[in-house]
Amino acid sequence: MTQALRDGGVRVTRQREALLRVLTEAADHPDAAELHRRAQGIDDTVSLATVYRTLSVLEREGVVQRHSFESGGARFEVADRSHHDHIVDVDTGAIIEFHNDRIEELQRQIAAEMGYEIVHHRMELYCRKK
Repeated sequence: MTQALRDGGVRVTRQREALLRVLTEAADHPDAAELHRRAQGIDDTVSLATVYRTLSVLEREGVVQRHSFESGGARFEVADRSHHDHIVDVDTGAIIEFHNDRIEELQRQIAAEMGYEIVHHRMELYCRKK
């Protein structure tokens, strides 16, 4: 991620290093405000503007993925994780990652039957616990 910032023409400051640490350690899908709060726990000089600028560069460089779940604003995750889909709990807002080979194969079959090859896809299931 440090190199992606440099490639994007952004200096790697102490504040940005704190944000990068938060991003790499995140096991969830935090929004910019939550990333800001966590980064300030490492370096209290991190500004929200720095978070937004850094996320923008990281997204443009393909290092971070932005998700726009129906439950609210943009959420972020590091893009180096293996492919997965998401369940959004509509009651709690929790976002759960999952992977299912049968679903992946079915999607490939459907695309092929229609004369296509999947280049990229995202699946989000909005669910409620029984």
